[in-house]
Amino acid sequence: MQAFMAVLRRDLRLAMRRKSEVLTAVFFFVVVAALFPLGIGPELTTLRLVAPGVLWVGALLSSMLALQRLFETDYRDGTLEQMALSPVSMPWLISAKLLAHWLVSGVPLVLLTPVLGLQFDLSVEALVTLTLALLLGTSVLSLVGGIGAALTLGVRGGGVLLSLLVLPLFIPVLVFGAGAVEAQASGLGTQAHFSILMAMLLPAAFFSPLACAAAVRIALE
Repeated sequence: MQAFMAVLRRDLRLAMRRKSEVLTAVFFFVVVAALFPLGIGPELTTLRLVAPGVLWVGALLSSMLALQRLFETDYRDGTLEQMALSPVSMPWLISAKLLAHWLVSGVPLVLLTPVLGLQFDLSVEALVTLTLALLLGTSVLSLVGGIGAALTLGVRGGGVLLSLLVLPLFIPVLVFGAGAVEAQASGLGTQAHFSILMAMLLPAAFFSPLACAAAVRIALE
């Protein structure tokens, strides 16, 4: 646990020192959410209809911006080699990096969602549903995206390859995350959508560190 917390604190401290990289993804999410209402027009019915999809696509693309630097810097400066040589289990250390990535890139999007959702005239219930769906969904995006980032580690043109690998895997999260808000608005209930998101999150939380650690070891060899 001490090693886990040490890696977590280190990654959070480094993220705070590189605030421009962190703020780029957040700023992109804000811009996407702010420009769509201007382009669509003031019709409230239309805005309420497209709001879940717009905010979810913005969050997904913002997460993509932060994925490539998840392991890249540590790969270049030798930190990943030290982790591989450490007596502590490498998947455990990778879990700390994934958690730090989500705290830096996912949590700000979740916190901004209720504010940005107001310009789409979403109800309080819809905002709560959207925020909870993003809380679960961004966790899955970080975990699954981490596998793609590890697989493309050290590959020339890895950014494009990373997008091709993870975008198809992000689609189910996008569909059920946005669908939860639509189900709530239709009065159908959101339990099924949240159950599916949880069913995606739990296996991802278990298998992602293992897959990332195996891919990182291959890249180091």
